[in-house]
Amino acid sequence: MTGSVRIDSWLWAVRAYKTRSAATTACRAGHIRLNGDKVKAAQPVRVGDEVRIRIAGFDRILIVRQLLVKRVGAPVAALAFDDRTPEREPQAALGLRDRGAGRPTKRERRDIDKLRGRSEPESEIFRD
Repeated sequence: MTGSVRIDSWLWAVRAYKTRSAATTACRAGHIRLNGDKVKAAQPVRVGDEVRIRIAGFDRILIVRQLLVKRVGAPVAALAFDDRTPEREPQAALGLRDRGAGRPTKRERRDIDKLRGRSEPESEIFRD
């Protein structure tokens, strides 16, 4: 096997993206970094490289252990990289309402504001 593979092809092969075109689009948008630098889709990736993927607002850090050109099963794909992504802190839902629940009542709106950490404007206006 060759000593390098296109980064978009490798990301697709290790199942970081569902399609190769999605991986290519992520490279164009600047969401993929190879050893700290933004890369184009055709950038070669080698064993030992660090790949950072920006997905859903956080970085996923992968160290390349094996080069793959074709998409493989999930257990084999997991062996192709070391996942060095730090654990994310759990986030509480901030005042999410069910779709179709209608407009919140005044009490619900105040509760949502408290959860989001907003100050109450009425208390500031009516002070003596």
